[in-house]
Amino acid sequence: MDVWVVLLEMVKILVPALIIFAVTYILLNNFFKNEYNKRLLELKTKNQDILTPVRLQAYERLVLLLERISPNSLVMRVNKQGMTASQFKAELIATINDEFSHNLSQQVYVSIQAWTLVRAVKEKMINIINMTYTTLDQNASGIDLAKAIFEHLIKSEEIPTQTAIDFLKKELQIVFEQ
Repeated sequence: MDVWVVLLEMVKILVPALIIFAVTYILLNNFFKNEYNKRLLELKTKNQDILTPVRLQAYERLVLLLERISPNSLVMRVNKQGMTASQFKAELIATINDEFSHNLSQQVYVSIQAWTLVRAVKEKMINIINMTYTTLDQNASGIDLAKAIFEHLIKSEEIPTQTAIDFLKKELQIVFEQ
């Protein structure tokens, strides 16, 4: 019988201690989870504050790239007096590739769709230049190639760079309205 009394006394002590331990554990666990979530939110906010200007700058740089490889800008900037069509074609393509390679890192900060479109426009511009060049005589001048490029774009009624710029502007609005 003494065993039962000792056992009963131990139960009287252990049950409240276990209840207090369980309540304390639950409260501390919830507290630490809340603190972790607060810190995570603060970190995300700080990262967003740092990343937002960088992403905005990436969109700006891609629009600038597209403007620089647009037919009007590109032809006027690259054209030099007395260039043959072959020289002019090579210079146009080299300029497009240089402009593109200077902006490769921007793909990290924009959507996959935006970057894919920019890459496609670069390739399309090179294809337009190559296709137009093949329609010219061997003795054609750089001016002839420039005219042929503009005629091709007028016939197609679409300037690839402008289409991509419009897409980037729309995406930028969507991204930064959130």
